[in-house]
Amino acid sequence: MRRETITKAFLTLAVLVGGPLVGAKLFDLLVLAGAWSADPPQSLAMMPYGKHWPVDTGLFFIPFSALMLIASFGALIAGWKTPWRYRWLLCVPSIGILALLVLTVTAFWPMNAALWYHGIGSPRDTITDAESIAMAQRWVWLDWLRVTGAAAAFASALRALTLPWPAQVSPRDPPWVRGLLLAALLGVAAFVLWFVMGI
Repeated sequence: MRRETITKAFLTLAVLVGGPLVGAKLFDLLVLAGAWSADPPQSLAMMPYGKHWPVDTGLFFIPFSALMLIASFGALIAGWKTPWRYRWLLCVPSIGILALLVLTVTAFWPMNAALWYHGIGSPRDTITDAESIAMAQRWVWLDWLRVTGAAAAFASALRALTLPWPAQVSPRDPPWVRGLLLAALLGVAAFVLWFVMGI
């Protein structure tokens, strides 16, 4: 009963955070990115952080993504002994949000910087006009992947929250499964530590 309560509390947090996260990601893609990617390099002046849109979108996405990561892995750890027919719904948000955060840091942040510097004509600019057009198109394509992943994480958490709690406990997992979980948790801890140190 205690495991169920803890798991469902984390799932509730994941749903409450995940819904606004998906909505904000859609807004970011369709409205903000739709404006600055419309006609590069001229439209790059519309990127967030500049005089035309003096907003730091990270002030929303970083804390909400961190909460989603905590909620997802909290639910997965608390509900680990559930049967796999239920547990896979706990795995999707955890693995999904972690993969999206890694994608954001490794792919989107460098593209954001390159496009930003090109858009303002910075001395740190390293790309040509043609490269900025291709990069903006790649950014939008990859962002649809982020939206899809965030929606899948939200839908899985919502489904797990609304299903009846499984009555039976799953048999003990083989060592390779437990090792995989431990490796994933260590990976999350390492990523969070690296991320926090880089802020």
